[in-house]
Amino acid sequence: MADTSDFRNGLIIKFKNDLYSIVEFQHVKPGKGGAFVRSTLKNLKTGRVLDNTFRSGEGVEIVRVERKKYQYLYRDADFLVCMDNETYEQINVPINYFGSGVDFLKESEEVEILFNGSEIINVEIPIFVQLKVIETEPGFRGDTATGANKPAKLETGGTINVPLFIDVDDLLKVDTRTGAYVERVKS
Repeated sequence: MADTSDFRNGLIIKFKNDLYSIVEFQHVKPGKGGAFVRSTLKNLKTGRVLDNTFRSGEGVEIVRVERKKYQYLYRDADFLVCMDNETYEQINVPINYFGSGVDFLKESEEVEILFNGSEIINVEIPIFVQLKVIETEPGFRGDTATGANKPAKLETGGTINVPLFIDVDDLLKVDTRTGAYVERVKS
């Protein structure tokens, strides 16, 4: 058992029977009353973020997690098959661990899987990926000032809104957290 003096960003704790990652925290010593720790916690299963205040020195259960790099191989129904980069062992990971960013995950992309013992807690996918446009309306020269968007289908099957000047075969940088177009990548 540890206490709030052991807090650091990224630490995994058990709180309200769920696992949370500490996003940020601040020790506060008011003029009156006892000190406390204001914290922002992220639920590892749901991704929901909540603010919580702990009394200074309050006991918390720290969970030791192991991070391992895996390579995403292919989709198999409701699972994604991933291979351990060191042992080449393959595991089936339920698709819900990947969140909405799964639509932008290319085969052979590297992911980080967090384990508590042998139980999968969470999967972290790259924040930015580069994907090719396979289908979109044709673009027109000079369509840059209006700020208008059009849908574009990517090589992974996901669809995002892009500026009008984007064409088929353009390579795009995409934010997997929001599914947003970031920029066109020069090939």
